[in-house]
Amino acid sequence: PPAMRCGWLRTAFLPRCEVRPGPEFLTRSYLFYANRLFKAYQFYYWDPSCRDPSYSLVIKGKLRLRQASWITRGATEADYHLHKVGIVFHSQKAMREVAAWINQTSGEGCSGFLPPGRTWAPGALYELLSAKTERDCTAALGFAMHELSLVRVEKHYQPLLQPQQSGSRLVEELYLGDIHTEWVERLHYRPTGYQRPMQSAVHHVHPCPACGIIYRADEHHPPILPVRAQLPMQLSGSWVSTHCEVRPAVLFLTRYFIFHGSNHTWEGYYYHYSDPLCKQPTFTIYASGHYTQGIPSSKVRGGTELAFKVTQARVTPMDQVTVMMLNSSEPGSCGLTGSWSAGVEQDITPTNGCLALGIKLPHTEYELFKTEQDAKDRSLLYIGERPTDGSSPDSPDKRPTSYQAPLIQCAGASEEFSNYVSLKYLGKKDANGNEALKPLPVAFLLFIALLFLRWG
Repeated sequence: PPAMRCGWLRTAFLPRCEVRPGPEFLTRSYLFYANRLFKAYQFYYWDPSCRDPSYSLVIKGKLRLRQASWITRGATEADYHLHKVGIVFHSQKAMREVAAWINQTSGEGCSGFLPPGRTWAPGALYELLSAKTERDCTAALGFAMHELSLVRVEKHYQPLLQPQQSGSRLVEELYLGDIHTEWVERLHYRPTGYQRPMQSAVHHVHPCPACGIIYRADEHHPPILPVRAQLPMQLSGSWVSTHCEVRPAVLFLTRYFIFHGSNHTWEGYYYHYSDPLCKQPTFTIYASGHYTQGIPSSKVRGGTELAFKVTQARVTPMDQVTVMMLNSSEPGSCGLTGSWSAGVEQDITPTNGCLALGIKLPHTEYELFKTEQDAKDRSLLYIGERPTDGSSPDSPDKRPTSYQAPLIQCAGASEEFSNYVSLKYLGKKDANGNEALKPLPVAFLLFIALLFLRWG
């Protein structure tokens, strides 16, 4: 991936309504300058369509890129320093609620941030943080910019959509660090995964109805996104990852799901890799079970709550490192002891899962789903975001309040996606006669043995 140069990306924004854990509904627009300064807008809303603004934050500071991350392959570590954070309220209600949060939970210097009964003044900017005066009243909002401490820039080319056109256009995307799923951990968490990518203002995907709206917005004029039709929850069919996904704790994977609406059963394939391009497979997991009838979420508007029962699972190690780890696992804890070999699938249902991979069978997970259409009228499926700490949403109170990267619907199990269901370790050699799938360092073996598998 290209290095992120200061001044590379003058403006980057997220061209959709984002759902963060809580839930919080927001859009973002970040400006990076050649002298390493940045100016970021975060627009918060009452609704999941980002049409009813609550308040806006304007954040100013400085960003310094450091070195390649030794934890998250393909990422660059960075330091940032905040100079100022200001807030603009878009209603009396927003002003009253935020002032109450700050006055009740912040330190002595913020207890009188806004006196009770203060009348809302449209367009007024209030200072939440100032490096000069050493005042910081942002904690009550769960605000932190630790997402800037992990960055990655990707470039790819999008085919031109018009029939009479040929060729492709450049698309640049900025990946920033993930947000912890637990509110209390946000202020301290250092990311190891990513949020959904932001788009370059110059080189973004097309079509993009929201791009111009967000680009022209500022703290006084928050973007009001176009109306999007609410789709009924239709899970039946096959859904697949649109790109290599990166999760916290250095997990790279792609997913492929098949939902059978007639009997409410499901199948899932989880393809794990050692690299951020998903080119070097480490192991594959197949899981299946059944799910409940969905009901509208009372906590996350627009979402649907379901419960998933996982009853069966199979594992295929794809490299020698994973084979060694599974063969050294405790007898009776993960398939047949000492029998694992690369490219050979083994049923772990008889051992009630696989302790080395954190898989427990049977088990139930409480999920949050959402379906929508993108600008190309393709059906997207959003599944609840996995807990950052690696735990499982195995009780209703642990149900997600935000979403992972979406899956795209494919027409049945077409040949286009056959590689997802027939992936095998072939041990092929490259043009130089070397093994195409390189064994991972021993350090990774020790690390992966401590991981808990994130389902979903």
